[in-house]
Amino acid sequence: MALTNKLGITSAADLAREEESISKKKALELFETGILGKLDAGKFSALQAIHRFLFEDIYDFAGELRTVNISKGNFRFAPLMYLEVSLQNIDKMPQSTFDEIIEKYVEMNIAHPFREGNGRSTRIWLDLIFKVELGKVVDWSKVDKDDYLLAMERSPIRDIEIKHVLREALTDEVDSREVYMKGIDHSYYYEGYTMFKTEEL
Repeated sequence: MALTNKLGITSAADLAREEESISKKKALELFETGILGKLDAGKFSALQAIHRFLFEDIYDFAGELRTVNISKGNFRFAPLMYLEVSLQNIDKMPQSTFDEIIEKYVEMNIAHPFREGNGRSTRIWLDLIFKVELGKVVDWSKVDKDDYLLAMERSPIRDIEIKHVLREALTDEVDSREVYMKGIDHSYYYEGYTMFKTEEL
């Protein structure tokens, strides 16, 4: 079954295809119009704006906090009752070094604030922090999907692996449309490859 959507699509496969097409176009618009550069890097408000922009033509819940507890595989994301407090704490986390930025990214992944589209939105959010704080972004085409997914799965307990995977892929091509769009393309590749689908609890 597909998530309830503005497109009236009932097939999960059909929705996935439409969602990818529409949100990729929106992601490019986010970059080319300069909207992305005006957001407050590292704040939840920036992630919320990114999510809303990407998915506002598809879901009513675009940019809105999830209203259910969710899990992926055996991992449960932040419980709903603690979600807002978690996001407030993430906002306060430092982000002046590579390690601090990745630690913030890991915590936002654990929070998983939206019902759908967290990975795609949060990777754009991460690159915005890198760009503002370090003058770098991730060249996601250099990130092996297996290494990334395994490292992210382990990151709540041990973040050294995800730090290594992403450090090796940093580039100073922060204004490259090509690098940015490779990141968008790979976001769908990672999420399509994920073994476990996000589920309501």
